[in-house]
Amino acid sequence: MCENNNTNCLAKTFELILMLQQKSDDCPISEGCEKPFLGPTISSINFNTRPFNLYSCCNNTLWEMPYTLNGVSGTSNVFRIENIDDDCITCRVLAVGDNNTYLATDDFFTIKLSCIGILKCLADTLVSGI
Repeated sequence: MCENNNTNCLAKTFELILMLQQKSDDCPISEGCEKPFLGPTISSINFNTRPFNLYSCCNNTLWEMPYTLNGVSGTSNVFRIENIDDDCITCRVLAVGDNNTYLATDDFFTIKLSCIGILKCLADTLVSGI
């Protein structure tokens, strides 16, 4: 099993995303995954999630996880951070709904930061059920 030894930047990025989703005001100014607010502008108060994709550190394969939502099973490669604990993060699997919206599932997984090769942030959005 491969492991990424440079997890500090991932940890800081995930900490910032989690802080934003929890509506903390202590965010530094940056861009991209580290943009200091959710939504297209700082006044976008309806956004609650910065969804992302994860890629394996071994071969940069896009990760997919199973979920069940309203009795329907599927897989998704879109996630939302829910918790950080030392060198691990817990993520919620987001299902893709109509018009490319995301739906919260009750499916979670925990992963070591050292197993993540690439983090790709997607456009901030409102996910209902969070």
